[in-house]
Amino acid sequence: MPPESVTFFAGVRPGGSVLAPARQEPSQAARESSRKVPRVRHDVLFWLGCAGFALALAVVTSLTPHRIWGACAAVGYAAAAELARRSPRPWSRSSAVAALLGSVVVPLALMVAVGAGQSEVHVVEHSGRLLLDSGSPYLPHPSDVDDYNPYLPGMALFGIPHALFGGTPLADARVWFCVAFLACTAVAGRGTGRNSLWWGGASGAGWVGGVLGVGTADGASSANAVLLLAAFPAVALPLAVGGVDLPVIGLMCLGLALAGRGGSGTAAGLAMGAAAALKWTAWPLLPVGLVLLAMTAGRRAAVRAGIVAVLVAVLAVVPVALADPRAFVEHVVLFPLGEGGVRSPATSPLPGYLLATYVPGGSTLAMAALAAAAVGVAVSLAVRPPRTVVAAADRLAIGLGLAMCLIPATRFGYLVYPLVLAVWFRRAELVTVARRVVRVVRVVPVGRVVSVGRLVRGERSVKGEGPVKSERRIGDERRVERLVEDERLVGAGRG
Repeated sequence: MPPESVTFFAGVRPGGSVLAPARQEPSQAARESSRKVPRVRHDVLFWLGCAGFALALAVVTSLTPHRIWGACAAVGYAAAAELARRSPRPWSRSSAVAALLGSVVVPLALMVAVGAGQSEVHVVEHSGRLLLDSGSPYLPHPSDVDDYNPYLPGMALFGIPHALFGGTPLADARVWFCVAFLACTAVAGRGTGRNSLWWGGASGAGWVGGVLGVGTADGASSANAVLLLAAFPAVALPLAVGGVDLPVIGLMCLGLALAGRGGSGTAAGLAMGAAAALKWTAWPLLPVGLVLLAMTAGRRAAVRAGIVAVLVAVLAVVPVALADPRAFVEHVVLFPLGEGGVRSPATSPLPGYLLATYVPGGSTLAMAALAAAAVGVAVSLAVRPPRTVVAAADRLAIGLGLAMCLIPATRFGYLVYPLVLAVWFRRAELVTVARRVVRVVRVVPVGRVVSVGRLVRGERSVKGEGPVKSERRIGDERRVERLVEDERLVGAGRG
């Protein structure tokens, strides 16, 4: 078969141009029928899904704080879905504000007023009073579950306002949990995005970028990102009912963000040390954050940050531990491991709990598996150290996820650690995905037949006769590249 015939059947003119298939314009009736079909946007579906989850939780739970949250949050998320449906652009700020009001502000104010909340709130407030009265946040002889304080001494600072000002609403420990988490995540989100997108952009991707906090207007975009994060059910629920893990997560995110920015390492060390002074779950941050800082700012900055972090943690923990070593070990070491005088109420059916409960010597096996997981993460840091904040957050999320599953006394709520760490620093990647989706969806109709004369390689632009699209589908571009390559091979005698 002559080369001209091959190029003809391949859709290539013998003269070297490519014939793109004619695009049929939709008829007037088809366009009118498409307009009649309502399209539900993703943000509306998202808020409706959150409303369904909150309502289901309110129906099935036996915990009063969770029931209050579910009822309030369901109304807030439903209002957010309606506002999103009415908004001309997706992910409007009004819908996010409505979700935050319904899922955090209203239930938190209501529970503070009636004195409802998780037991962690009362434990922290009691430890703050003990710290002021005796210099130690731990009872010397705990006899009940509520007498145990499994947190490190730094957590008692959140209970000091209640010890000083009594039942004043602003003295509630949950208020300070919220303040610490929101402030740390807002600062951690500043200056981390490189895309020129902010809330109120013209394109759909711009709106997603604004919501996710990626843009040039760092102050506004960071606040928008925190707004959406706080309204997400996995975060909004502990914010309202009193989850002590959120201020720890906020400081961990801040420490990673500061380590990723380089610098002298002092600020990153302060953030990491403050997180380590609150709870044991923050200690895996130290090796990951210090390795990241060594990659971004050098070993000297990492050493300086490590010294600062250890000093902060030591000054917060060691004096209290030395004041009553037996009480410290009973509260902070044995009770979280399920080996204290009273068994921990954390009983989620995760592997560590199942091993400790149903397998002889299961606690030892669970701790051995936990140690093996820690060694594996340490080896990965040495073999392939993270060079970006996203890589470090992923490594920390994997380590914490394994730890949460293998600790004998654990609960599903602890999985908020890997969830927030894995998502918070991926805002730029989510914006990139949104850009691609918008680029595929927003296609300008082509007219009839387009004769493509040449493909400018590397610029992804096509020049030809007749009306040309401003943005082509990725599949069409690959098809044109494939046809041009076929023509080149046939002309060279390789067909």
